[in-house]
Amino acid sequence: MSTNNQESTRLLPSAKLQCQPEDFHLRIPSTIARGSQIIANVVTVSLSLGDAIGRGECVPSERYGESVESVLTTIRNVAPQIEKNPDRTYLQSLLPSGAARNAIDCALWDLEAKHTGIPAFKRAGLSTPKPATTAFTIFLDTPDAMAASAAREATRPLLKVKFGGKDDEARLRAVRAAAPNATLIVDANESWDVKDMPALMAICVDVGVKMVEQPLPVGADDALRGFKHQIPIYADESVHDRKGFAELRDRYDGVNLKLDKTGGLTEALELVKEAKTLGFGIMVGCRACSSLAIAPSLLLAEFCDYVDLDGVLPLVSDRKDGLVYEGSIINPAIAALWG
Repeated sequence: MSTNNQESTRLLPSAKLQCQPEDFHLRIPSTIARGSQIIANVVTVSLSLGDAIGRGECVPSERYGESVESVLTTIRNVAPQIEKNPDRTYLQSLLPSGAARNAIDCALWDLEAKHTGIPAFKRAGLSTPKPATTAFTIFLDTPDAMAASAAREATRPLLKVKFGGKDDEARLRAVRAAAPNATLIVDANESWDVKDMPALMAICVDVGVKMVEQPLPVGADDALRGFKHQIPIYADESVHDRKGFAELRDRYDGVNLKLDKTGGLTEALELVKEAKTLGFGIMVGCRACSSLAIAPSLLLAEFCDYVDLDGVLPLVSDRKDGLVYEGSIINPAIAALWG
């Protein structure tokens, strides 16, 4: 992978930045260990230079102290600087990792592509995007309800099962019975207790789970040091950007990269390089969002053991020119959407 994504990307002396909140309604509640949502609340950034308009989308996270209002405020506060200096390298020094930087960073990538005619994947030194297979999420619910969801999606090749701690054995066994041929990965969203880890991991082995994501809360995951396990454990909430990243190697086998955590594609590409150097497995994930947020994340698929980019599928409606999903296959974005 080329390192040119960190080169100066200065385009013109000035650009025009606009940002706004948008809501995308979900067909069914999206429930994980921390709660439920029925609307995906996102923030969209548009950057224009002449006739070229670049767009980026982020999903603020309460888990990381973000809200739509706080992210809008952050973006508006730095808008004058970005308008004068629309440069991704400068942006990295201007804002920390997080949703606000992600929306601006992805808008800059898109603006560069629209302005120069060079697709984002080429500017990043990546391979030509190909269709990718995404996981499909079975959201947290009662064992019977999760089994019913799994049965409806049993022909999909990869299912991601949300855990919540209590009753997780019953949930997992019900899902496995309903989808006997699917590859299963599970996401506990920090909901497990250290004392329950050995038993829960043994159950995962028993039903053929291939990966467990963020079983313990951030701050309690020191207990993973020296923990013997047959299934790879991937970090999600425990990793955001490269700061302190190497220190996770004795606790985790892989990492889930989300652009809202890394603060955009620019840092995510650097994190990929470090992850490969350190020997981490890699996956790319998302939250419920529109295709505009998924499109830049999809560029990371070539490096990933698992792609978890089904955030569009629960939506009642997506954006115009959105990504095309054929079952669990995601087709690359068209230029009218992003990049």
